[in-house]
Amino acid sequence: MNHATTHASGASEAANASSQDWHAWAPDTVLETLRSRREGLAPAEAARRLTEAGPNELPAPPRVHPMLRLLDQFNNALILFLLAAAAMAALLDHWIDAAVIVGVVLVNAIVGFVQEGRAEQALDALRGMLAPNARVLRDGRRETVPVADLVPGDVVLLEAGDRVPADLRLLRARGLLVDEAILTGESVTSSKQEDAVATSAALGDRSSMAYSGTLVAAGQGSAVVVATGRHTEIGHISRLLGEVRSLATPLLRQINGFGRWFTLFSAVLAALLFLFVVFVRDHHWVDALMVVVAIAVSIVPEGLPAVITITLAIGVQRMAGRQAIVRRLPAVETLGATTVICSDKTGTLTRNEMTARRVVTDTACVMVNGAGYEPVGTLDLPEGCATLPLNARSLIETALLCNDAHLLQAPEGGWRVDGDPMEGALVALAMKAGLQPATQRAVHPRADEIPFDAQHRFMATLHDRAEGGADLLVKGAPERLLAMSRAQLDAQGTEQALDEAHWQQAIAEAAAAGERVLGFARRRLNPVPARLAFSDADELVFLGVVGFIDPPRTEAMAAVADCRSAGIAVKMITGDHAATAAAIARQLDLAVQPVVVTGQELDAASASDLRTLALNAHVFARTNPEHKLRVVRALQSEGHVVAMTGDGVNDAPSLKQANVGIAMGHKGTDAAREAAQIVLADDNFASIVAAVSEGRTVYDNIRKVIAWTLPTNGGEVLAIIAALAFGLTLPMTPTQILWINMILTITLGLVLAFEPAEPGVMQRRPRSPDAALLSPFMVWRVVLVSLLFTAGAFGIFGWATVRGFGVELARTMVVNTLCVMEIFYLFNVRYLHMRSFTWRGARGTPAVLWAVVGVVLAQMAFTYTPWMQAVFDTRAVPLLDGLVILAIGVLSMVVLEVEKALLRRWQVFPELNPTARDTGPTTLKGTAQ
Repeated sequence: MNHATTHASGASEAANASSQDWHAWAPDTVLETLRSRREGLAPAEAARRLTEAGPNELPAPPRVHPMLRLLDQFNNALILFLLAAAAMAALLDHWIDAAVIVGVVLVNAIVGFVQEGRAEQALDALRGMLAPNARVLRDGRRETVPVADLVPGDVVLLEAGDRVPADLRLLRARGLLVDEAILTGESVTSSKQEDAVATSAALGDRSSMAYSGTLVAAGQGSAVVVATGRHTEIGHISRLLGEVRSLATPLLRQINGFGRWFTLFSAVLAALLFLFVVFVRDHHWVDALMVVVAIAVSIVPEGLPAVITITLAIGVQRMAGRQAIVRRLPAVETLGATTVICSDKTGTLTRNEMTARRVVTDTACVMVNGAGYEPVGTLDLPEGCATLPLNARSLIETALLCNDAHLLQAPEGGWRVDGDPMEGALVALAMKAGLQPATQRAVHPRADEIPFDAQHRFMATLHDRAEGGADLLVKGAPERLLAMSRAQLDAQGTEQALDEAHWQQAIAEAAAAGERVLGFARRRLNPVPARLAFSDADELVFLGVVGFIDPPRTEAMAAVADCRSAGIAVKMITGDHAATAAAIARQLDLAVQPVVVTGQELDAASASDLRTLALNAHVFARTNPEHKLRVVRALQSEGHVVAMTGDGVNDAPSLKQANVGIAMGHKGTDAAREAAQIVLADDNFASIVAAVSEGRTVYDNIRKVIAWTLPTNGGEVLAIIAALAFGLTLPMTPTQILWINMILTITLGLVLAFEPAEPGVMQRRPRSPDAALLSPFMVWRVVLVSLLFTAGAFGIFGWATVRGFGVELARTMVVNTLCVMEIFYLFNVRYLHMRSFTWRGARGTPAVLWAVVGVVLAQMAFTYTPWMQAVFDTRAVPLLDGLVILAIGVLSMVVLEVEKALLRRWQVFPELNPTARDTGPTTLKGTAQ
């Protein structure tokens, strides 16, 4: 843009079109480009620009009509399949069955409709990040105006506690600190100044800018508006968020595929059976149609969607108990399919509490134990030192007195800092060294101070001495303090010549370990000045440096190891500096030598190079919202199921793009929580791993439900088809088939939703997102068990015939045999990855035992009560024949356990091996091989 030729009428459009470059321009150049001045715009000019540029607010997102959203809930193969099943049941006058199916469909549609409505609140939460009013200069007069009325060229006044109302280029900054965590993810406030910075500076390094939605933590300043509304950084995030389309979860894709396949299979089977009965068996077409419809109703697993929904709901409850609150039901299962977790650093992998880690003096390095603000820990003294060296003690006293922070013990436990995080860490350091802050500050009262300012890069305080004179205590950027110092202090408290090379090496070592470094110095003043001046902060005695780090959570380190054993890669995506992120990555054991990629490298990468970087890197540092979004999409393009964690506004687009977005409950923003599917109540990475385990258990249980439902339905239908094919007497009536489906679906079919995790669930590699819902082993099981059930039905029917029983008693025995076989098959299918003949397997769960009791009682009533005998045309079964039926059930389980053992030994189906590694997407660095 040629700012020299910009005219006043286009100033607002020019500003909004080029906002990303303002940080590299001098303040006067910015004012000239915007045709503004330090006294602000004239009111008339501001009004005219408001008409041109529009209000300073984010545009409302396009809304889908509620009726269309509701109808879209029915655009699903399985839902349409269920509605067809309901219609078939109604044709048979089974209105209760039809009503139940329709009820399930409506409940699912209403839940989906409500959840999608909540998702639209994400952009509303972003718009709520803007402050309501702002203080501006108009023709040199202070005015308070609505934020919506700000225009490019307005001069805004900032002070502590303000929320920045637009993207601003600073004109004047005095001690200005801005909390930019919502945009950059950094836990430390950003120091601001008015000098230009490099054009290529990352978002977190643009110290000459203040961005809309961030919070002024300290100091004051003035700035000119360079971008408003949708042209701000937060507006850019809003556009990214609006462009992201939610992905279908692996389970929903699989269910849709299963529904289409099953619908086609059922339709073809029904048509062939109808033609066979009419043209081969010479039945009347109406009778044939009723038989076919009855079989179609019985083959439809109408209870399956309800059981899947209940299984997911139980998973939601279990996850809530493990601090993961699920906002969208399918996310439960999707989390179990996760192959890579992209995690924010601050507050998720780390404590978001600065900790003083090392104290470096002229001859020693004292390492500090403990984490966070809790003043519990020890100081590892140098070898040969029985007590803390005098220079180290002097440094720690200086750090405590030249300090405005206070540590407070929270009523619910733990410690929090009132003030700057790094100053709070220094108070904790002093308490670990045995100093009492209240006592020290009372004994050495502060007489005057020079507040920290980005221009002079230090803070100084003046403290009277009891014996006369005063101590000047200084902390700040080590390079600045070294330039102001003439000597250094040795271990005995004696002044020595300043060794700058030693200190430069110490600073470099701390920076290489990812630590932020502060320097400390002091000077004795005599006489005491009436007011502390900058000229007094000279000829200092340098005491040393302190290195700070936001320490990793202890439980996060164990969770990362669990992810590795589960075949899940963990990648850190942060706005923090590369060295800091790499140090945390090493401590978390993401890798011995983490591969770090910066935002600038991502910008320079082509699409193919980006995919390679996404797969190989362990850490992405100095990233902005668009970088995070690109990394997530690159991983998804390689076939990975991505879980993304975040807490800031900058994380919202990538949270929505990820297969599972996970927001922080405590320290997260509303925008992040609304864009996510899961919210962590404790902001703890370890809770994600616990939720992954629950997600895998949910998917296992859904597969168990399918593995139990399809073969049992298939056995019943296959028995009827075989009887029709061979011209035999039907072993069951349609009414009896519906009884089996009804009594077993609401009992045995439901209890599998309550199954706990199988052993080794987190030692298995994530399943491929493209894997079919019916795996080869599941298809084999459906066929085998269907044949086994058919053999059991005809076997007991033949036994009854040999015994001379009538058709009614024979059919009663068939129904009881199928129920008994399904009970024993339930115990077999509870463990898909291990044998079921164990005490734990036999004992079952309370839900299983209650369901078995319910089925037994229902079958006793079905068989022996007169009124049910009249309804279902049943007869009482003799005791001996009842024992035969029980023996058939035991035999069926033995056969299936032997089959499972042989298949595992022969390794026919890898999924039967608890340590099986499914074929998945391209392997990432950091996963178990």
